[in-house]
Amino acid sequence: RRSMRVGRILLASSCLVGVTHGLVARNLPSSHAASILSSRRALAHASAAAVEAAPLPAVVAREPATHPSFELVRVEMVDEYTMKVATYRHKKSGAEVISAQADDENKVFGIAFRTPVSDSTGVPHILEHSVLCGSDKYTSKEPFTELLKGSLQTFLNAFTYPDRTCYPVASLNTKDFYNLINVYLDAVLSPRAKRDPTVFAQEGWHYELEKPDEPLTYKGVVFNEMKGVYSSPESLLYRAAQQATFPDNTYASDSGGDPANIPDLTFEQFTAFHDAYYHPANSRIFFYGDDDPASRLDLLDSYLAPFDAPKQPAASKIETQRMIPTPRRVVERFPASADEAMPDAPSRMVMLNWLLNEEPLSSVDELAVTVLDELLMGTRTSVLYKAMAESGLGAAVVGGGVSDELKQATFSVGLKGVKAEDVGKAEELAMETLRKAAAEGFEEDAVESALNTLEFQLREMNTGGFPKGLAFMLSMLPRWIYRDDETVNVADALRFEAPLGELKARLAKGEKVFEPLLRRLIVDNLHRTTVEMVPDAGLSEEWAAAEKLRLKKAKEAMGEEDILQVIASTADLKRAQLAEDSPSDLATIPRVGLSDLERSVKTVPTDVSALANGAVPLLTHPLPCAGVVYADVLLDLSRLPLSEVPLLSLLTGLMTQAGTSELDATTLQRRIGARTGGITISTMAEQPVGVDGAVGPADQVVHKMIVRGKAVRERLPDMLDLVHAMLTDAKLDSQTKAVELLKESKSRLESAFVSQGNQFAGLRLSSRNTAVGLVNELTSGVTYYDTVQALLQTAQNDWPSLLSRLEAMRDTLNAQDSMLINLTADPDAIATATPALEGFVARMPAAPAVTQAEGGADKFGAAGLKPRVDEAFAITTQVNYVAAGTRLLQPGEQADFGGFAVAARALSLGYLWDNVRVAGGAYGGGCSFNPTSGGFAFSSYRDPNLQATLDIYSHAADALEKADDMSPEALEQAIVGAVGDLDKPLNPDQKGLRALTWHLTGVTTAMRQAYRDQMIDCTPAAFAALADRLRQAPMAVAVFASEEALAKANEARGDKPIPVRKLVQ
Repeated sequence: RRSMRVGRILLASSCLVGVTHGLVARNLPSSHAASILSSRRALAHASAAAVEAAPLPAVVAREPATHPSFELVRVEMVDEYTMKVATYRHKKSGAEVISAQADDENKVFGIAFRTPVSDSTGVPHILEHSVLCGSDKYTSKEPFTELLKGSLQTFLNAFTYPDRTCYPVASLNTKDFYNLINVYLDAVLSPRAKRDPTVFAQEGWHYELEKPDEPLTYKGVVFNEMKGVYSSPESLLYRAAQQATFPDNTYASDSGGDPANIPDLTFEQFTAFHDAYYHPANSRIFFYGDDDPASRLDLLDSYLAPFDAPKQPAASKIETQRMIPTPRRVVERFPASADEAMPDAPSRMVMLNWLLNEEPLSSVDELAVTVLDELLMGTRTSVLYKAMAESGLGAAVVGGGVSDELKQATFSVGLKGVKAEDVGKAEELAMETLRKAAAEGFEEDAVESALNTLEFQLREMNTGGFPKGLAFMLSMLPRWIYRDDETVNVADALRFEAPLGELKARLAKGEKVFEPLLRRLIVDNLHRTTVEMVPDAGLSEEWAAAEKLRLKKAKEAMGEEDILQVIASTADLKRAQLAEDSPSDLATIPRVGLSDLERSVKTVPTDVSALANGAVPLLTHPLPCAGVVYADVLLDLSRLPLSEVPLLSLLTGLMTQAGTSELDATTLQRRIGARTGGITISTMAEQPVGVDGAVGPADQVVHKMIVRGKAVRERLPDMLDLVHAMLTDAKLDSQTKAVELLKESKSRLESAFVSQGNQFAGLRLSSRNTAVGLVNELTSGVTYYDTVQALLQTAQNDWPSLLSRLEAMRDTLNAQDSMLINLTADPDAIATATPALEGFVARMPAAPAVTQAEGGADKFGAAGLKPRVDEAFAITTQVNYVAAGTRLLQPGEQADFGGFAVAARALSLGYLWDNVRVAGGAYGGGCSFNPTSGGFAFSSYRDPNLQATLDIYSHAADALEKADDMSPEALEQAIVGAVGDLDKPLNPDQKGLRALTWHLTGVTTAMRQAYRDQMIDCTPAAFAALADRLRQAPMAVAVFASEEALAKANEARGDKPIPVRKLVQ
């Protein structure tokens, strides 16, 4: 979900259309993804104990840098996050710079440009891809890929929003950090793409033709990426909503590119766009971390000095969408299967969308809207979400509530999986629920819960694996690029103490804050657009036919020489794409080396003891946590029969969402929000390591239910009370809730098959190798989808039988002899937490009330794994997901695991990148090696090819054998990149979970050190050994693609067709 202030840090939202350049490119979910802005240091203020202010870290206390080329505009402290922020203007070029001094070794740099569009050719998105393909100083084909191969980066990517393009990097290593900055600055300011049309052809689009009598086709990375986006009904819904809500400004066009419009873009328009918007005067530049502030300015000046500020600024201002005082309705189609397009099928989508403001909201109103959003949509029991989800009118809620990613905030809510006759009912339900909330108000405990949830998030500063500095940059960027008044303080985007205090004070006086806000911004706001999406079984064919007709006309308009030129250009481009960089070009890329690596592995302090007189193991991790206690309660799932494993998602869903005998579902969620930082229940399945670090046994799995909770230390007893109630007293006899959860699961999986087919293909392959893979397939994959459909019928028609199974599962799991507790907290908090943990454990049964005969750790050996066969799944899509995998190593085998990992990573970023992505046009592709299971897999993402990609996989061993010719520099680069992947920074809760996983799977520090040593000591022999293994291992195929693509591939395969199953009827 995307909400004011808290939700500005989004990598995967409907607004972020072009996250690119990943090893295996990630898809872009259309909603419900949010990273949190908050403060770990400030969280201590939430404690009841008074905390004396700590002295400023030296890096923060020092005076900001000065430089003759820069005007120092402002210096200020952001106390909430203990950082000093200096704002500069480069005198000659006009560039604006924020330099943040913080006691954080994970340093961040970013440069962003305002890039509004007037059409849907995708020019900013294509340019975002293209500028990273070589520059004046860094002359290899793809410096970005070279950095991926051998950098210690903790973040390296680029984003295209509807109105801006961002280029951020991060690293713990200062030398590496400045290497990344150099490459990125030269890339955006002096890209090869402006003078070399082959880059535009590769990343954007080009005609492809190999023989005169063949049909003309389109190829291009962005072209195929956006075909994947446009195959997703939800992506089309959010695109339509944005364009209908903002009909009069840049947001009415698709900056990512419409596949129907991308071929309209010319190279001249492409270069003109860079000329117009990629000038330093149109940029916003950001630094963060503990590096030397003076060095930042010196480096920047070397790149900015050649540019003069233009007399007229770039025409990049984002115009305000004026409020339209008339509700409007848009009906659009989405590609669907024949069954989904039946008149009575529950497959329509409907979403209501409001534009909330013309003028910027005050800081207090921003926070108030965030709390209002939590009250309406924050949890499954929030008033609006609950009404929509439990209405029975649709399968799942769509719309993320409040979003402030764009210049003006919006609010959206709706349903998918709706029958045609229920569309109007869903609309009226949303409106009536909002009117009722505005009239009747919100209950006091609901407000308390929502406010505490916001405050905890703001103070905790838990961004997961995402660099905090980048979170800050993305939070400040909207205010930075949208301001019309130069006096607007960009750093205010990070401040929350004053507005939060004012909001609390108003509430304490009894003022009704949220109800008037709801009426003004939503209920009485007529700038409302309703978007209805209608399934169309013929739309994919219609799009394909239109593309073929356009290509046919283009070819017919060509003379013989034109056709020969296209053939020659196709061949020239492929040769250029597959040609190796010269040593001199590679030498331009700045690098770190083996001497920059730490030889020793990092460790997490872990103490092992026990509770309940030795009955329950306790792992504790004393780490700086700023007053937060992270507690994990684990239950042993190996006790369950294999037949019950697919029910785990439903069981955990009911435990969290159904309430208890004393707390109904709404009260439970409010209590969690008011007294904790959140409680989740999920499952984990991990491969145990073999003896002395060998490949683990295929029929064993560490399978646990894990309840993860966090709270300030004084609230730990309250949190454990809630965890106990959820585990032991959840109202499992909630048929309506079970049906709702199963419908949502079915709908979510059907959407994910289209947008994340590579993940499901990987699950199918791994289920043939290990019990871990089988468990994941049973609980998350195609097999689970089949189970969900069967369970939905049972839940509706034979609820007592399903209920008895769920109750037996709970009675089997809840026991002290099934438990383990994992605690991560400040050192002094661990001792004080022990009495609460002892009390919690004492209330659990000593032994299970039910023992199921078919349970036990040996059940996987008896059941057997899925047979290793080729298989394909037909889905409604314009692109393919192509995977192949095998078991390289058998249980109990020892090998050069670290060397194999280096070789596999080099294969991904070398041979597979060049052939699957660059020449093949897929959005992503790569391979992976799992040393604990011995598994190996290839995969591609949003791939225009199918059999051609499988053919590329089949020659991977040949590519590996060429490592004998690898230069020492290339080998060092591969090693550095692989080791860098091991050293990504972790937050305290992540460290505690990582140490728990090592403990459960039997991974010792000595084993991890041996693996790291194997990486650092890797030689070309490891590449050859991996090649030999690949040649010997039988490969199985798993593909998700359209029926047409599968039929074409099977025709080419002759007597070895891949069996096809139509997945969604």
